Amino acid sequence: MNSRSGDEALVTGRITSLTTYDVRFPTSRGRHGSDAMNPEPDYSAAYVVIGTDAGIGGHGFAFTIGRGNDILVAAIQTLEPYVAGYSLDETVADMGELSRRMVHDSPLRWLGPEKGVMHMAIAAVLNAVWDLKARLEGKPLWQLLAGMSPEELVDLVDFRYLSDALSRDEALAILRAAQRSRAERERELLASGYPAYATSPGWLGYSDTRLAGLARRAVADGFGQIKLKVGANLEDDRRRLRIARQAVGPGIRVAVDANQRWDVAEAIEWVRALTPYDLWWVEEPTSPDDVLGLASIRRAVTPVRIATGEHVPNRVMFKQLLQAQAIDVLQLDAARVGGVNENVAILLLAAKFGVPVCPHAGGVGLCELVQHLAMFDLVAVSGSARDRAIEYVDHLHEHFVDPVVIRGGRYMAPRAPGFSAEMRPASIRRYTYPTGAAWTGARRSRAC
Repeated sequence: MNSRSGDEALVTGRITSLTTYDVRFPTSRGRHGSDAMNPEPDYSAAYVVIGTDAGIGGHGFAFTIGRGNDILVAAIQTLEPYVAGYSLDETVADMGELSRRMVHDSPLRWLGPEKGVMHMAIAAVLNAVWDLKARLEGKPLWQLLAGMSPEELVDLVDFRYLSDALSRDEALAILRAAQRSRAERERELLASGYPAYATSPGWLGYSDTRLAGLARRAVADGFGQIKLKVGANLEDDRRRLRIARQAVGPGIRVAVDANQRWDVAEAIEWVRALTPYDLWWVEEPTSPDDVLGLASIRRAVTPVRIATGEHVPNRVMFKQLLQAQAIDVLQLDAARVGGVNENVAILLLAAKFGVPVCPHAGGVGLCELVQHLAMFDLVAVSGSARDRAIEYVDHLHEHFVDPVVIRGGRYMAPRAPGFSAEMRPASIRRYTYPTGAAWTGARRSRAC
């Protein structure tokens, strides 16, 4: 079991319950989140609350785009025996053991292993317990992680399948090197925040007028980068990129996201056709599972950068992407892999290979979560924010108790204890599917 820090108080009590909610927001009505593969998504959260008898709970979720959210909710509910009834103090004291308890369990591995619905369910539960741990210690998660010793951090990591690319000793060396100046970086982060980029101007379902207006507003708000969805029609992409580039000018980075739309040869041809618009990166040009295909695309379109990660299911595939030199930008997701523990491993891998991390946050609550991971990386792992930015979308933050704060195109460091994952009770009631007022009202309107 991990050693406890000297100022960490003993918490008595037990975890008593795991409660789930199917929360869906009708974003499809305004084409928010629309892309070449998902034209009408309803941003949704398979939401979980960890109850305790200590008067405090933990909150977490996994993100989906609507239909099938109930399947993920059901998967999360099956994990209740892995936490309910356990000592609260012992559970939060050894988060590595909690991760192994679920990830290495034979029946759950048979349903993966370490990928798909069960792995996302494990992420939701682990993230909820991390939220609980951070609340108990009175710290925002990024600060809790950044304050852990290198030895405590590597104890979170499952090095199985990673040792050919990253050993425990190498991970310790990375963390110890960053430790020397992390207090200085933490002060700077608290004062100035972390760079963000804006995806909201570029949803594929938005009109040209809306695209231009939102792109100009992003620049006025201080964002140094925007992102557009592409991949449905080449001439439309050219036109929209021309409009965006005219709106933001030459000094702003413009990235594009194909959301896995293309085959390898098609991706190469399409990206080359778009290079006159000075692309900062091309995101998910093909299947995220196609490591060799991504490597081929990267070689063919250089110096255009290739980014991927939001649909990569585990640390092993990230390892392969890095080993194969298939990506220039690693886009981890807070709720796709096995929660905070696995993301610590992925951040260490990225630091070992010298690849910048720009987290995916295009979904309900993901901005709230990934800011903690990026800020922990800056303070305690890579020690750098160069060529890094966290994705930002401007909708649904009002449903969270501790929403992100953006100033001058930068994420301000969260100061409230926890993982910023807690939804407002009124929002949960209104958007629970299919019984919440947001959904029953829609059905009544259609019936009329």
